[in-house]
Amino acid sequence: MKIASLADIKKELNFLSEKELIALITDLSKFNMDNKKYLFFKLYERDNPRLFIEMVQEELKSEFQNANISHYHLAKKSAQGIRRKLNKFLKISKDKAAQIELIIDFCKMLQEYGYLRFRHPVIDNLYKVQVGKVEKLISGLHEDLQYDFQDNLDDLKDYVR
Repeated sequence: MKIASLADIKKELNFLSEKELIALITDLSKFNMDNKKYLFFKLYERDNPRLFIEMVQEELKSEFQNANISHYHLAKKSAQGIRRKLNKFLKISKDKAAQIELIIDFCKMLQEYGYLRFRHPVIDNLYKVQVGKVEKLISGLHEDLQYDFQDNLDDLKDYVR
């Protein structure tokens, strides 16, 4: 079965009534939690633009607190799992400043919860890649915003070996 292109789907959506669109979106949100989260953030971010960032920070902090870091292997697996969740959230947000803030928080939590003390190559590389992402995202921002995030980036780079 061949799936229609996004352009074709957009054209078909134009023909639906408001009730049909609401039913379709509701059904779509029932398929998985990611769709539901995306819909929730898009609907409520108009009232509170920081809602997304605050909720993701809360969830990441909870993940770090519940992670088992008694051994480097477990710490590595935990860090990779948390990074996968972070990447899902980054796909939801189109705001580059929010993405930078979340990645910086992730890196700071890696430091704070002692993941970097293992000096495991996978954990170190994961950290370096995230710092690289921050650097790349900052370079695409307006100069004023670049200046705001530059101190945080410099702090993160201090940990890169």
